Amino acid sequence: MKNIIDNQTQFLQDTLMEANLLYEGKGKKLYKTQIKDTLLAAFKDDLTAFNAQKKGSEVGKGSLNCQISTQIFMLLESHNVHTHFIQTLQDKYMLCRQLTIIPIEVVVRNIATGSLSKRLGIAESLDIKTTPLGTPLVEFYYKDDSLNDPIITDSHCLLMGIANNNEIAKLKDLALQVNKILQEYFDKASLRLIDFKLEFGRDNKGNILLADEISPDSCRLWDKQTNKKMDKDIFRQNLGNVTSAYQEVLSRLVEIK
Repeated sequence: MKNIIDNQTQFLQDTLMEANLLYEGKGKKLYKTQIKDTLLAAFKDDLTAFNAQKKGSEVGKGSLNCQISTQIFMLLESHNVHTHFIQTLQDKYMLCRQLTIIPIEVVVRNIATGSLSKRLGIAESLDIKTTPLGTPLVEFYYKDDSLNDPIITDSHCLLMGIANNNEIAKLKDLALQVNKILQEYFDKASLRLIDFKLEFGRDNKGNILLADEISPDSCRLWDKQTNKKMDKDIFRQNLGNVTSAYQEVLSRLVEIK
């Protein structure tokens, strides 16, 4: 995609003012811009886990997540999966299409681990050939921190007016399409995609686009040879420094031909 911002420094100076701040979440700040129907996402170095009960920060984490998300969004766009991505600025800022976010976290699971194992009593599997998940599992979670993002069904989505039947089906189809593309992509980087979270939004024409980010903050990635964790579980489980792992992930992705 052709860059639409040439003078990045001036654009950022004009945009990154408190008056333009629309929203601050756990991982990003969103700013309004002078370009119609766009937002600027500033990726933060903050780390949170367990619904922000555990907090931390590592310098450079935000930039790495932005660069990894950029690689992935560009890949998905090349496979006709439409996203909010427009352009990355100075490694830690992403110019995006403005969307109305659908309050659903769409989670795709390829291997039983994390909350799925705890919730259903399924032992964590370290071998994709013996995992109890014969096919990828798609789950919906209601985006509401005050409710701890509860798991919801299609019927809940209809009851609360979050999405209609066609949109629910589209979210599932897109999630599985993204999963297939990313499994093949990460495999080339000697990484296994265990599970991941997606968010979607509607543009001003009602089209559903992939939003937010896809990074080691929102994916579980294990090294293919050693099963070493290369994602935010490092922070969750006090396994060391996340930025070194995220840098390794980025380096591997950049090297893919």
